[in-house]
Amino acid sequence: MATEGHRPIIVIKKKAGHAAHHGGAWKVAYADFVTAMMALFIVLWLLSSNEEVKKAVGGYFNDPTGTGNMAGTSMASMGEVVLLAKDDMDQLKEKIEQALQQIPKFEEMKDQVQMTVTGEGLRIELLETDKGMFFQSGSASASENGRELLEMLAKNLCKLPNDLVIEGHTDAKPYSNKGGYSNWELSADRANSARRYMTEIGLREDQVKQVRGFADQQLRKADDPENPGNRRVSVIVKYLRPPPHPPGEKAKEKGAEKDGEKEKPAEKTSEH
Repeated sequence: MATEGHRPIIVIKKKAGHAAHHGGAWKVAYADFVTAMMALFIVLWLLSSNEEVKKAVGGYFNDPTGTGNMAGTSMASMGEVVLLAKDDMDQLKEKIEQALQQIPKFEEMKDQVQMTVTGEGLRIELLETDKGMFFQSGSASASENGRELLEMLAKNLCKLPNDLVIEGHTDAKPYSNKGGYSNWELSADRANSARRYMTEIGLREDQVKQVRGFADQQLRKADDPENPGNRRVSVIVKYLRPPPHPPGEKAKEKGAEKDGEKEKPAEKTSEH
C-alpha cells in the first residue's frame, strides 16, 4: 500500500483557446457602406425621374405632414394618374388647362373659361356670352356646353382633398320675370345647380362648403355693367392652408416700402 506521502502527482493541462475576438467594428463600417450605396441609388433614381416625381418627393421633405402629401388625380387626361401637390395651385391650373383641351368643343368655349390663382385659392370662372354659353338664358339649367365643362371639373376636382366654393354672378340687367324672382335668386340658383350636377358626377357630398349668390354686386367688368361676361359661375378650389401672403401681396408690400423710402424726407443734422 502506498502511504500518504507517496501519493501520485496528477498534472492537468488545459488547451489554449483561440486568439482573442476581433470585435464588431467591421459590421458598423459595412452598414455605413450599404447605407451610402442605397442613398446613391436613390439620388440617381431621382435625377432620372420626371418633374412630377421630383416635386412630390421635395414636397414631402419640406412638409411631411402638411402640403407635402400628394394626391392622385387624372388632370393630364381622364385615364392618366399623376402626382399633384394639394396646394400647388399653379400646377392644378396647368392640369385643368390640359384637361380642357380634351373637350370636343374646347375651341368654342376656350375664351369663356378664365382661371386665376388668388389669396383664396384657384378661381375657375365660366363666363357667359350674349347667347348663353354655359346656362340657358334667364335660367338656372345648364346647357350642353355647361354640363360638359362641369363634368370635366367634377371628375378632376373630386380627387383632391381641397374644399370648394361655388359662386353665381349676373350682369346689371334686371330680371324681367314677375313674382319676385330677381338676379339674386338667379345667381344663387345657377351656383347651386352647378353644385348639384357636379356632386352627381363625383364630388364628395361635403366637398362644397359654400354656395354664394352675388347678383350684380361683384361685376367683372364694372365699366360695362350689362356686359354678358359679368354673368358667370365661379368654382373656387380653396387652399388646405391659406398662404401667409396671398399671391402678389409681397410684391405690393415691397413696392410700398420702396415708395415709402422715396417719400421719406432726408434727415437734417445740426452742428453745435
